[in-house]
Amino acid sequence: MDQNESAGTEIKASEATGRRKTSVARARLVPGTGMWMVNRRGLSDYFKREALLIYIEQPLRLVNAAGKYDVIATVKGGGLSGQAGALRHAIARALVAADPSAREVLRSSGCLTRDPRMKERKKSGQPGARKRFQFSKR
Repeated sequence: MDQNESAGTEIKASEATGRRKTSVARARLVPGTGMWMVNRRGLSDYFKREALLIYIEQPLRLVNAAGKYDVIATVKGGGLSGQAGALRHAIARALVAADPSAREVLRSSGCLTRDPRMKERKKSGQPGARKRFQFSKR
């Protein structure tokens, strides 16, 4: 079989990066049966909380693609909640790359918006980011 013949039956995978707090997620969507792999583990093995699982799967459910793609993802940095947000963002971006018509639905539900909230840094001479030492008049 030569390259021209295989080009018509080529399976198109889409890839995207998502971020949240200090977490970064890279998600790859491959047409398949709905299998999930996050850092070489199953989705429910990696994210134990039911709320996080629902949050991560939201973009796929919004565009009715829940069982149509296999998701292979790598997440780094931060905690589980930040990683879940980054993975949701990456999946939404990958869905738009695969099907541009899904952009409007994902945008209106907030899946494509990168959550900019980060931990504020501690200031020098003070006990925390916002906390101050008690003021003494005398």
